[in-house]
Amino acid sequence: MAVVAVVTGAASGIGRATALALGARGLKVICADLDADRAGEVGVPYAVDVGDAEAMERFAAWVLAEHGAPAILVNNAGVGIGGSFFDHTVADWRRIVDVNLMGVVHGCLFFGPQLTGRGRGHIVNVASAAAFTPTRMLPAYGATKAGVLMLSESLRAELAGTGVGVSAVCPGFVATGIYRAARHAGVEAAEESRRRELTERLAGRWAPGPEVAARAIIRAIERDRPVVPVTAGAWGAYALSRISPAAMRRLARLGGEDPFRVVERLFRSRGAGAE
Repeated sequence: MAVVAVVTGAASGIGRATALALGARGLKVICADLDADRAGEVGVPYAVDVGDAEAMERFAAWVLAEHGAPAILVNNAGVGIGGSFFDHTVADWRRIVDVNLMGVVHGCLFFGPQLTGRGRGHIVNVASAAAFTPTRMLPAYGATKAGVLMLSESLRAELAGTGVGVSAVCPGFVATGIYRAARHAGVEAAEESRRRELTERLAGRWAPGPEVAARAIIRAIERDRPVVPVTAGAWGAYALSRISPAAMRRLARLGGEDPFRVVERLFRSRGAGAE
């Protein structure tokens, strides 16, 4: 019987790359996503909103009944929201907390006992370099990812000695579809669309692909690493956050000018255009 892995947000980006990497190692990968059709391209599909506790509980019960207890759980599903804190609405906060933080909580809560019941396994929670990099442009996103990091550290301590490891993988700037789907608070629809396009193009030009994060996830599982930043920038931010938190706080105050205007000028100066 094949060893089972569960990956959320598996239809695209880091989740998809991770599902492919696990499948290449001979695991049966259960691919959860709102887009079950695309998830089915890389594994066994299951349509679920990770922010829905009852739906996630049913999902975990289905996996156990149909495929057996998983050995690996990758809580990857997430959404992005950028902008000033005061431009975020209550609805913005509820949605990002439901998906980015509570989605991870639901995965750990409903699948965790299945892994501990096996006596061996690994949970990977995909956080972000934003978890330890304060910025005036990502208050809600950073807060949820910081929560994922602390949850992972706490759960790792609780599960010590059970045979189940827990890792927080913290990608930096990686080219995924999150930029295309991200909400930009406080701007009109046309400007939001422009910012989405700009960040997606920036990522496509200068950021590594999601495979780099998938490889980091595999290493975290194989080596039982507690915290794994991904990309040189993420490692640098993590080191600075540990060495000098005050420096990180000072850096967070920068960016008085609209960063999207800065990026737009960068594209133009390099002849890339910024339609």
